[in-house]
Amino acid sequence: MSGKESPILVVSGMSGAGKSTALRALEDIGFEAVDNLPLPLLPMVAQLHDRIAEPLAIGIDIRTRGFSVDELLLALDGIETETGTRPQLVFLDCDDDALVRRFTETRRRHPLAADRPAADGIALERMLIGPLRQRADDVIDTTVLAPGEFRRLMQELVQVKDGRSLLTVTVLSFSFRQGLPREADLVFDVRFLKNPYYDLALRPFDGRTQGVADHIRQDPDFAPFFENLKSLLKPLLPRYQDEGKSYLTIAFGCTGGKHRSVFLAEQTAAWLSAEGWDAGIHHRELKDNRPARGRRDTPAQPTPGAPS
Repeated sequence: MSGKESPILVVSGMSGAGKSTALRALEDIGFEAVDNLPLPLLPMVAQLHDRIAEPLAIGIDIRTRGFSVDELLLALDGIETETGTRPQLVFLDCDDDALVRRFTETRRRHPLAADRPAADGIALERMLIGPLRQRADDVIDTTVLAPGEFRRLMQELVQVKDGRSLLTVTVLSFSFRQGLPREADLVFDVRFLKNPYYDLALRPFDGRTQGVADHIRQDPDFAPFFENLKSLLKPLLPRYQDEGKSYLTIAFGCTGGKHRSVFLAEQTAAWLSAEGWDAGIHHRELKDNRPARGRRDTPAQPTPGAPS
C-alpha cells in the first residue's frame, strides 16, 4: 500500500465474494466508500480524493458500467501518474461451489448468467477477470470466512497505525431508577460503594467533582473493584475487536445516576483512553453532559437530587 496517509483502495473480484461487506468494514474505520463507480469517473474521483485527503475505497467488478480489465488497469496506472498515489488493488475470491451456493441461497442471478445456471456465469467471469487477480496487491479468499473474521482481515489489510482503535467504546453512567440503557453491552452495578448523597456537603455536586471523587476513592472496596474491572476489560476489548465489533457500550449504574456511576464512568473512560482505545463518555442523567477536565469543585447550578 502507498505510504500516503490517505490511501485509495480498489476492491474488486468475483461477484458474490463479499465486496459489499468489505466496503462496509472500510467505512467503519473512516473510509469514504463508493460502490459500482463507472470506470470513466474513476480518475475524476481519484483527483478529488487527492485534494480532500480522505481515505477512499472504491468497489468495481463485472457489474460496473463500462467494465473492462484492461481499462481498469490503465486507469489505476493513470491515477498513480497523476496523483503520485498508487491505488491498492484488493481482489476478493471464493471457491466456485461456495459462489453457486451463495447465489442459490440469495436467489440472485449472476450478472453474466441471466438465462443460464450461475455456474456458467462464474466460469465466464473467472476467465474474464483473471488478469485482475494477477495484478492485485492483495487477494482474500472468503470461502470459509465468517463475517466478523472477514471484516477484521479487511481492516488489518489497510494497516491502521495512527493510534486509532477499530473499536469505538462509549462509557455510560445511568440511574437504575430510570431503567437500564438498552444500548449497553456491559452493565456494572456500583451501588455497593459508599454513597456521597448522604454527605450534605457533597449532595449538590456530581461524580466529576473532586470532593465526590475523593469520597468514593476512600471506600475500601473501590480500589480492588476498579483493578478487577480493568483486569476484566483489558483482554476482553481486543476480543470484541477481533470479532469485528465496531461499537461497545460499557454502562455503570447507581441509584440516581449522579455520583457513583458518573465517577466510575469518568475513571473508566480515562483509563481506556490511556490504553489507546477510542473512548467517549455519556452521563445519561446529567443536564451538563460534558465530561469534566481537571478540577471541578463547584457546579454551575447546584441541583438537589435523589440518592445516587
